[in-house]
Amino acid sequence: MHQFENNYLGELRTQAIHLKSSTQILTDAPTDNHGKGEAFSPTDLACISLASCKMTTMGILAQREGIDLSGLRCEVEKIMVATPRRIGEIVVDMYLPNANLTDKQRQMLKNAALTCPVALSLSPEVKRTVNFHF
Repeated sequence: MHQFENNYLGELRTQAIHLKSSTQILTDAPTDNHGKGEAFSPTDLACISLASCKMTTMGILAQREGIDLSGLRCEVEKIMVATPRRIGEIVVDMYLPNANLTDKQRQMLKNAALTCPVALSLSPEVKRTVNFHF
């Protein structure tokens, strides 16, 4: 059984629906690719999915280990390449500035982030640069 629906709304816009929650996401083609750029583009979502997955897997580890991740945030940069047009690199800067972590906890969090399911699902051709700021 499917979990999502996606509808083309015209003018390079789509609407994705998460069926269990009825949450909706709109996408637009970016302005550099004939779109309006009024919402996340599909490639934007791929990049933000990577960052969200990293934070989620870190959160699962943190719950198990009793680590406080309050204030965890990411800045994400998408770098496109032209031929063929695709994501060439995703740069994720992860910030957890107020955490009082041991070296072991830092390494565990890094390992969780670097091995999240989205990271393991991306093509090896997509360069992933992850910078941790603890």
